[in-house]
Amino acid sequence: MDFRKMVKKYAEAPISRHLILGLLGDYKRPNDKISELLKSKALISLRRGLYITGPRMDLPTPEPFLIANHLRGPSYVSLESALSYWNMIPERAYEVSSVTLKTSKLYKTPVGRYSYRQLKTPYYSYGIKSIAYSPKQTVLVASPEKALCDKIVLTSKIYLRSIKQTREFLMEDLRMDSEQLKTLDTKVIELWIKNAPKKSSLKMLIKTLIEL
Repeated sequence: MDFRKMVKKYAEAPISRHLILGLLGDYKRPNDKISELLKSKALISLRRGLYITGPRMDLPTPEPFLIANHLRGPSYVSLESALSYWNMIPERAYEVSSVTLKTSKLYKTPVGRYSYRQLKTPYYSYGIKSIAYSPKQTVLVASPEKALCDKIVLTSKIYLRSIKQTREFLMEDLRMDSEQLKTLDTKVIELWIKNAPKKSSLKMLIKTLIEL
């Protein structure tokens, strides 16, 4: 049987070992077949039990953000990756940064680095957007407001105490543009503060954004 034909309709998302074993149900030794597919780079291993199709398959593959959602879940893309996606910072992130309910972790995969930082509910669940990349790819990404709040909350030694300090952090450290910052919805951030870490820093963020 042609593995490419079998896997084609699943190729736009990370593929579990369980699914591949199902596709290889007619093989007497499916695990040997998986090893063969990995060796020939028809499959690429992201972590134990999770794969994408390799370049020799010549099939559409999942976007990095979708890989991030699957690699460690539940999670959503945030921090520099989401800020870059929303054009809030000028730099492109060199790794995909996510927030998860699980413990923090870094994955170095053949298709890039994926980092995860832990946040607790209910704050974790705020400001997550579902974005359709394609008919078969929908990813979870922090809104611009949540990505910025996550950056403040998860950056050690950052405690915003004044408008001057906050402006410096936003415009000098993160190199954010004041016009872009004016588009952020301070009212939605206010709704999150009750259950957020670093409440005083987020209150100072709101104060600073209002004064821009």
